[in-house]
Amino acid sequence: DAQNAFKVRLSIKTALGDNAYAWDANEEYLFKAMVAFAMRRYSSKSTTQISDVLLCNVTDRVSFWFVVTDSSQNVTTVPGSVVEAAIRMNRNRINSAFLLSDKTLQFLKITSTLSPPVEPSTPVWLIIFGVVLCLIVAGIVFLVVAGIQQHKKKNKESTEREDLEEKGEVTVTVENGIPCEALDLKAGHVNGVFAADDERFTSL
Repeated sequence: DAQNAFKVRLSIKTALGDNAYAWDANEEYLFKAMVAFAMRRYSSKSTTQISDVLLCNVTDRVSFWFVVTDSSQNVTTVPGSVVEAAIRMNRNRINSAFLLSDKTLQFLKITSTLSPPVEPSTPVWLIIFGVVLCLIVAGIVFLVVAGIQQHKKKNKESTEREDLEEKGEVTVTVENGIPCEALDLKAGHVNGVFAADDERFTSL
């Protein structure tokens, strides 16, 4: 619990189950290398070596403390704020190296970084474009089908009218789009208004 030191807790068994690996000197070396990598990547001027990362109080349940030293300066340890920033910047790379996550590889004094948002396999604009295209196609199909049905209906009415005219049952003419029955000129047509007046006079 020294100044600029950080405690780490690993839950390897919880994360990997039967595929869990043993924490040994090789894993400790990899951890030191990843911290040195994070420090170098965070600051291009950093000359951190693996030997500059010190581990202590390692427990069987895999928890330990580590501190980063700086042998190039009179300062014994690197400021904790710098180490924290480097760890946060490279958290995903460190997690991947040990096949763990923020919940199973915990830096107790360093807050977990937010995982990058999951992007859908299909872009949103492509989904919207597909929906709009489907609506347009559906509208075109509806108009075509409606036009065909209306055309068939007109053809059917025209055929029926022609059949009736051929049989002489009715004669229909169309004026201004309105069907009208034609007058039978031979038989004449009686206007009821004048029929009553004709009956009052004696025929000559």
